[in-house]
Amino acid sequence: MRDGIETAKRGLPTVALVTEEFWAQGDFVATAAGMPGLPRHRLPHPVAGSGSESMSQLADRIADDLIARLRAEPVGTGAGAGR
Repeated sequence: MRDGIETAKRGLPTVALVTEEFWAQGDFVATAAGMPGLPRHRLPHPVAGSGSESMSQLADRIADDLIARLRAEPVGTGAGAGR
């Protein structure tokens, strides 16, 4: 979340990647930073340590959605209720 917030503050298109385990914490962090609508994408937990094949499959599943969202949403908007 913090990386996404910092990227958005620089005016760059942003979609933060947040695992299910930390989704609620992401709400808190985004609200505390004054960016409750920061676009996010919900990932399964855990991602780290899941192996390169699993990560590759995950990337294949979400890449088109992330690209579309990065092209479509102005920075700092959206409901925050990621996909």
